[in-house]
Amino acid sequence: MPASSESSGVAKKLRVYVPATVPMLRELVTDREIRAINDTAFAVTPALREAYASGDDEELAEVAMAEAARASLRLLAEDSALDDKDDSDDASPARGPIFRRAVIAADVDGATLRPDLDDAVVRLSAAIPYSAIASVHVDLAEAEPTVAKAVDVIDAADMGDTDAEFVLGDAEDHQLAWYAAQELPFLLDLL
Repeated sequence: MPASSESSGVAKKLRVYVPATVPMLRELVTDREIRAINDTAFAVTPALREAYASGDDEELAEVAMAEAARASLRLLAEDSALDDKDDSDDASPARGPIFRRAVIAADVDGATLRPDLDDAVVRLSAAIPYSAIASVHVDLAEAEPTVAKAVDVIDAADMGDTDAEFVLGDAEDHQLAWYAAQELPFLLDLL
């Protein structure tokens, strides 16, 4: 019996959740495609299904999106650190990073399952064209203060610091707002 695409680790068409930042969303609109950082995204995978005793596809998609949103925090932390370095060399006033998590939902071909990294992790094989974007999810302005605090403690939370985990939890209590792909340019004009 031939191996199915799932057993071989490659899914045909899969909804993936790509962690992003506002500057990455701006590049997506300009370039009409986006390449995930390290080609890493999150999805409802067989390993994720197995990790949860119950939960339908919609609930498992929420888990995968939450993992992508947490990865977006890590991208924001990296942007923030780079922005701090740039500020020391530049005399002009800096706007600083926009502390909003962003997740891009897209339907792609050729994602490789990566249960060795985490239950929901997949590796993408190419850039994602704008036409494959199903929706974009972004924090509202009211989330920015708690997201900024979470960015400062994400590494400590990963290391098990309980105070940092509470701060992270406060940020993750904010629901990401849903936007259709065609609404993204208008959203970015407001930021």
